[in-house]
Amino acid sequence: MTQQTVITDEFTLRLSSTRRGARLARALAVQQLTEWCGVPYDSDAARAVGLVTAELAANAITHGHLPGRDFRLTLRLLPKAVRIEVTDTRPERLPPRVATETAPADATSGRGLLLVEAYADRWGCTVRDAYTKTVWAEVTVVAG
Repeated sequence: MTQQTVITDEFTLRLSSTRRGARLARALAVQQLTEWCGVPYDSDAARAVGLVTAELAANAITHGHLPGRDFRLTLRLLPKAVRIEVTDTRPERLPPRVATETAPADATSGRGLLLVEAYADRWGCTVRDAYTKTVWAEVTVVAG
């Protein structure tokens, strides 16, 4: 018998593969979390969901972007967590299975997956077709 994840609600939106699109993804994720769970914007859960969404979206626009193609943000409310999914158009560019600190100490980027690992309970990548990949993370949320 396989265990199935129960999804109680879902939110999906296509956003432009730009820095503005990534910022909007973060804001919308926090907004949706507060609507679903009633947690304050400045709560640890909201900060974690915002940070994880921002990192996944930034990776999508940096490493998963093709000109003229958007990325998709999907949020799924699970019984005790929020699953954040960011789908981009570069399935051949998979994230490393384990985040490693390879960036120099003074670099301004290169640590995004380390942050995702730190704030998410689980994360991974799924390729379902030849055109897209979805990087996902689940963050535990305690309702307010």
